[in-house]
Amino acid sequence: MRSTPHPFVRIALLVTGWTLFLVVAPLVSPLPGPAGTVVAAFGLILILRNSRWARIRFVRLKARWPRVGAFIDRILVRGSAKRRRAVAKRLAAN
Repeated sequence: MRSTPHPFVRIALLVTGWTLFLVVAPLVSPLPGPAGTVVAAFGLILILRNSRWARIRFVRLKARWPRVGAFIDRILVRGSAKRRRAVAKRLAAN
């Protein structure tokens, strides 16, 4: 299990995540290549790791739209998505 970072560090990471997601990603999205998507994903990762409010909203989104939640999990390479895929693969093999 991860240790809880200092509150100042957590807030700094949260502000950085929101900045990446809301400011930097739209600015770099016109550039050729997937730069905007990658920056938005990094911002979303920082937000989800440091905000309980965002995690609750994300869980609700996944419950309401499971395909969207699975897609976001796959993009973010979340550990929970990896475990679910491994379990599904084992069950399919049996």
